[in-house]
Amino acid sequence: MTPNTASTATMLHGGAAPFDADMQPRLLLVDDEPRLLASLHELLRDRGYHLVTAGSGSEALAQLSRLRFDLVLLDLRLPDIGGHEIMDFINAKEIDADVIVMSGEVGIDAAIGAVKRGAYDYLRKPYSREELLKTVANALAQRRLKLENERIAQQLENSEKMYRYLVDSSPDIIYTLNHEGRFTFVNDRASQLLGYTREELIGKHYSVVVHEEDLERARYVFNERRSDDRASRNVELRLKCRTGSGHERTFNNTLMTIALNSIGMHVPDHDVKKHEFFGTYGVARDITDRKRAEELISYQAYHDILTDLPNRILFKDRLGLALIQAKRKGTELAVMFIDLDRFKLVNDTLGHVKGDELLQQAALRLKECLRRGDTLARQGGDEFTIVLPELRDRADACMVADKFLECLHQPFDLDGHQVHISASIGIAIYPGDGETIDELLRHADIAMYQVKGLGKNGHSFYHASMQDVSTQKIELERSLRNALENDELEMYYQPQIDVVTGRIVGAEGLMRWNHPQRGLLSAGEFLPFAEENGLMLPISDWMIGALCRDMLKWNQAATGPVRLSLNVSPQYLDRGDFFEKMRGALARYGIAPAQIEVEITENICIRNPQYAIEQLNKLCQLGVSVAIDDFGTGYSSLSYLHRFPIHTIKIDQSFVKEIHDEHGHYPVILAIISIARGLGMNLVAEGVETEAQARYLEANGCATMQGYLYYRPIALPDFIGALRAQAGGQGAVAIQA
Repeated sequence: MTPNTASTATMLHGGAAPFDADMQPRLLLVDDEPRLLASLHELLRDRGYHLVTAGSGSEALAQLSRLRFDLVLLDLRLPDIGGHEIMDFINAKEIDADVIVMSGEVGIDAAIGAVKRGAYDYLRKPYSREELLKTVANALAQRRLKLENERIAQQLENSEKMYRYLVDSSPDIIYTLNHEGRFTFVNDRASQLLGYTREELIGKHYSVVVHEEDLERARYVFNERRSDDRASRNVELRLKCRTGSGHERTFNNTLMTIALNSIGMHVPDHDVKKHEFFGTYGVARDITDRKRAEELISYQAYHDILTDLPNRILFKDRLGLALIQAKRKGTELAVMFIDLDRFKLVNDTLGHVKGDELLQQAALRLKECLRRGDTLARQGGDEFTIVLPELRDRADACMVADKFLECLHQPFDLDGHQVHISASIGIAIYPGDGETIDELLRHADIAMYQVKGLGKNGHSFYHASMQDVSTQKIELERSLRNALENDELEMYYQPQIDVVTGRIVGAEGLMRWNHPQRGLLSAGEFLPFAEENGLMLPISDWMIGALCRDMLKWNQAATGPVRLSLNVSPQYLDRGDFFEKMRGALARYGIAPAQIEVEITENICIRNPQYAIEQLNKLCQLGVSVAIDDFGTGYSSLSYLHRFPIHTIKIDQSFVKEIHDEHGHYPVILAIISIARGLGMNLVAEGVETEAQARYLEANGCATMQGYLYYRPIALPDFIGALRAQAGGQGAVAIQA
């Protein structure tokens, strides 16, 4: 193997990295005598070097241009390009490589020329083996030391720059004081936070920036002499800003003492060392925003964010103090529980933003009715609690409750919407109605529900007999849960009649509860309670299955398709997987989606419009149609009829009841009919009870009706009987259920 071939095998490919103690140095061997070059290569081989050879000056220049070398062993006398010219090339190109010249020249000029060009050493041929190896080792060792020194120097420079940068860009004020408490150094952050320039603070006593009320505490902190674990840590002080009086910032100061130790500290005996104190070093962190945040968090922990009233935690605390005072003085106090009537309707129809505005306005009105020392708190939702301490008699509580009802009676203006609400107020008196916080609140709550049950908009004192009513509610919830398991629920159907043909074209599904003790209960007697207690989802799931099973039976009795209308609870549309459950049930029972019409109220459209649109569009894509129930009774605008995929408008029975004369003029009815015509929608009138109503509606374009004039809601066997009678040609037969 020739030297060139051998060296090629040891070369690193792709360019060289800088010299590293952990990497093998790369050496370039340049000589035009093949025998000498091979001998040199053999001598240096296996000594931990990467060797590259060049037999001419041009080949050496090519290698220097291509690779990076740590050391060049260079013969001066070359046939094409001399060694001095190669060294000139190295210097001109600023190639970082040391050069050891090996030459047979005996004249001094050759050596001087090599030294001038920066040669590390000059070896005359013939040189000894040991001399060459030692020179190469020394050159590489010196190079290693040089590079290490450069690296350390660069690290020190970078460290100093980094220290200066960190100090000046620190989010904290960093400063030093001399033994007199005068500033000897401050970083740029002091100027940014306090408004003083560095020049204005250097030499000044620390007291010029300390808030007057904190000077005493600052005296101990800024004169700190201890340097161990006892030194000041996390002491809060207020520093004055230059912007003038009334502006200050709160700082958390961490101080450590700087001490100049005597030389005796290095003596290895155990003598006590002396310390010469000359100042303090401190770091002051601005915690103004944190203090404000802590105050805000502390406030919000005990106050309702929406109304700024005390929350239930603070209310219980104040009620507890009031109870202690009442017990000590032997006086009475009253606890009131207030629930706003009709708030849920406003919140659902106008949206949560307007609902929040209503709560804020109501809270302000209630607050204005309080006596000095009374506490009004928001429990959550639309519920408020009040404690009236030092009650003279019950008449005082009645007077305050009447004021509440009176102030809430006036309409509320919510961006042009005039809203009327009232309140149901329950009152419990200490000590007769309870001696603990929980007893008084629970009994006031029970009294409030008593008012709700009697028609709302009033107040009532707690009485022991009300406890039975509360127990009945618990029993009702338990019974309703059992009703699902015991198959006590049943669907009734109120037929919808095409008055032109007299045929049943549809039916509205209505739920009934066959209560074991109370008999048959209508939906209005238990579904509102189910909504309040989270039972609408399982009940609605049951309803879908029951409707599909019933439709299988009535489809066998009907001569043509009869559409089913089912009411969907807003809770079910919002939280239940209604679409998937409906699609699954229709597929499972083989019911055509076109036979189903889902009835929604305007409240569903308004409370969460975008979500409602998505759900209803999915139903329409399935083939189910959508009807809007109670149209015109809520707060919705006509734009909802354009935005929502609605196929049918149902005229609410409250408008139908106003029809007393078939020749009269009823503009609301006419407007609804006109809207339906203009939008190409179906029309169904609810609550039709008289012939006059039916004739007026038919004459003005409404041909589909439901109501007691034709049928009451009837059980499935009766409904199937009506369909069979119709199939037999008997037409619609009124059935009184």
